[in-house]
Order: sequence, then C-alpha cells, then structure tokens
Amino acid sequence: MAEKKDVGGMAKREKNRGEILKRIGVFADNLIGEIDRNENPHIDIPVRGSSNVAFDVKNKKIVLGDKVAKRYLFNVSHARRFMQTMLVASYVKKDLLENNLTATLRDLYYAKKRTIHGTKEDTIDEQKESDLAIVDFEVSLDTFREMLHLRAEPKGRMAGDMKIKDFVRDRESIIDLSKLGSGGLAIPSIVEQIEFMDHGLEYVLVAEKNAIFDRLNEDEYWRKNKCLLMTTAGQAARGARRLLQRLSDELKLPVYCLTDADPYGWYIYSTMKYGSMALAHESDRLGCKEMKFLGMSISDIEHYDLKSVTIKAKEVDIKRAQEMKAYDWFKPKEWQKEIDKFLDKKIKAEIQSLSSKNLQYISQKYLPEKINGQDFLP
Repeated sequence: MAEKKDVGGMAKREKNRGEILKRIGVFADNLIGEIDRNENPHIDIPVRGSSNVAFDVKNKKIVLGDKVAKRYLFNVSHARRFMQTMLVASYVKKDLLENNLTATLRDLYYAKKRTIHGTKEDTIDEQKESDLAIVDFEVSLDTFREMLHLRAEPKGRMAGDMKIKDFVRDRESIIDLSKLGSGGLAIPSIVEQIEFMDHGLEYVLVAEKNAIFDRLNEDEYWRKNKCLLMTTAGQAARGARRLLQRLSDELKLPVYCLTDADPYGWYIYSTMKYGSMALAHESDRLGCKEMKFLGMSISDIEHYDLKSVTIKAKEVDIKRAQEMKAYDWFKPKEWQKEIDKFLDKKIKAEIQSLSSKNLQYISQKYLPEKINGQDFLP
C-alpha cells in the first residue's frame, strides 16, 4: 500500500482542528464571563424534539427549527446534564484535539465515568448519557462529532474501481478499492479525511444488506458495471451517509439504493436521502438528496413474479407504513402508491428473494434491467 505526504490536505485538517479549538475557547469564555458576573452559567442548546423538526421541500431535507433551550448549572433538573456536557468538552479539547487524537464514544464514556468525591453519585451511569452529552456539545458549537475527533465503530463496506487517499494523523495512504478481495474496505466512522482520487465509476450502488454486497462483489458486479458498491449493513451509520453525500456532491455520481421491500427498508433509504428526525441538525452533511430508490418495491414483487416467496407483513410493519404515509418526504404520488399497495396486500419481500430465480439473477437480470430502464422511485 503506497504512502505519500500531502501538505495541502494536512493543512486543511489542521485548519479545521484549529477552528474547533477556537469555538471551544469562545464557549468556555462565555461561561467564565457569566460566572465572573455572578450569573447562572448556561448553555444554549437547539431543541431536537419533533416539535422543532420540519421537512424542507425545496432543499429535500429534514431540518431543525430555531427553538433553543437554555441549560443552567444552578438548576436541579439541569445540573447533571450540564456537568456531563462539561466533561465531554474537557475530554474533546484536552485529550483529543490538543493531542490530535481520535477516540470512540465508548472511550469517552469510560474516560469520564467516575464516582464524585465525597458522594456515592457517578458522573455517568450509562453510555447513553455521555452520548446525549456529546450531541448537546456538538449542536451548541454548531459542528458535528466527527470534527470533535469522536468516532463510532466502523459500519459498512465498499468496493469498486477507485483509489482513495486516507490518513492517520500525519501518515497518508493510497488505497485501491479494486484490490481488497471479498471483504472490501470498511467504511470508517470519520470520512472527512478521505480524498477521492482516480476512478472509473459511473454510479454508486448502496445496498442495505451485507449479504447483497457479498453476492454482488463475488459476481464482480462493480467491475462489469463501473460502479462503487457499498453496503450500510442495516440502518446507515453517519460515516456511510456522509460518504454517500460526498460522492454525490463532489464527484457528481448518481446514487442508487437497494433495500428490502418493506417499510423499514424504505425508511433506511429515506434517512440516507433526506436525513432523519433524530439527526435533523446533521441533515446538511448527511443527506444525499439526489439518491434514487432502485428497489425493492411492491411493484417489483408483481413484475418479477415473486409472490411465492413473499413474507406476510406483521402488525408492526403495517403500523410503520401508516406512519410513513403521513410523512412529508413520502408524499410523492409514486411512494403513496407503493405504500398503499403494501397496506392492501400486507406482504413484504427481501432482496434475497430474487435468488429464487437463480443465484446471480440480481446481478445479471434485476439490477441491469432496473438501471437501464431508469426504473426508480424518487
């Protein structure tokens, strides 16, 4: 694996690190100023509940509104969360950014979990508390956790005729995605450091399931059809969503999505395209608004004669479909028609149901036919 220096790339990353350190300095100075003035120190945190989330039809993304909550140190219901946010801020600044290191969410949890001296009270009981404090801190700084050098576990894989440049601190490596065997390359949690290099790609195909990635990779679908093949391994992690947006925006590549024919698969698609209510504050960098839904649909079940290999929908599936039908981002008539078909027939189908035809049916028949025919849902 070749390695070489890229002073410009490293300079850009150093600039970003310096900018976040500067924001943390302003954040701290504001709190110190309130203390010096004998005021109750507080943090302004955008409200992330459903009451402050809307769908921007023009820009095709779920967005956070302008409601802001104030969290005070001297408030019984706020003090614990305030303290946890300060612990996150301290760890990010002193342990990570100043040392140019990254850490997992779990690392932070253990680094800041302790019993407060003279009490039986722990700073953090469960990791979900530190995770929430991280989100509070990132939105209060108007940034995202990856810029704070915090990462989740890698999730998802990719393969294709493309070279990328990746780095760890001051070490840069050239990675050829066409020479990584059956496993492909794991998609890192932080993808801001990736630089796209040579490629022979015409589009990106992202599959919900690992099994589909493995099938298509073994069939060398990406080589024969000049695409970048990706899997999100279920609900897409932030790293995969950000990478898809960058591939679409920076390389202007069409992006096609492949999921099961059920409400949960369709919702996975929608979070990659429009963002999600839980991460509405991140839609600007996580939404891939040009993405198209390739399949599977209820119409596919009919067209490809898969009725004998469908699965009966459960009540939870039906309830989810009814909820989705009311979402603004599922209002296009094509999606309303598909959801109505699902609610009428009460059946669903996995992508692997195409294997009932033959093992390579998906790569040799289904995908080429759908893509060449531009048979997509918006």
